[in-house]
Amino acid sequence: MGLIDSLIGPATALASKFIPDKDLAAKLGHELATMSEKIASEQALAQLEVNKAEASSGSLFKGGWRPAIGWICGLALFWSFILQPFLVFFLLVFGVDLPALPEIGTADLMPILLGMLGLGGLRSYEKIQKVTK
Repeated sequence: MGLIDSLIGPATALASKFIPDKDLAAKLGHELATMSEKIASEQALAQLEVNKAEASSGSLFKGGWRPAIGWICGLALFWSFILQPFLVFFLLVFGVDLPALPEIGTADLMPILLGMLGLGGLRSYEKIQKVTK
């Protein structure tokens, strides 16, 4: 609950106490009640604009962090599920004494990767539907 939400109840009570016109007091109360929702939606729209600007930027430093996270997740999954098991198998077959290889906690990476794949899927769907350029 934000600061504005905590102020709405007392402000509405004051408005109904000091404004003799009940219709006007109700109207002001409604406007106060919808104020936090309006502010939250404005903030969400502003963040969407920032996200669009970052994604459309040709600069590696502005738009490059999203692909970097994807590559990190992909490399971690490649190591955990393909390279490490085959490396362990072949080294043990050839009799190489193997130190403990690092393990990557893929449980922490999966929500990030699946979230990115979901967003990528939505983007592909938008392109197929010709919603975007």
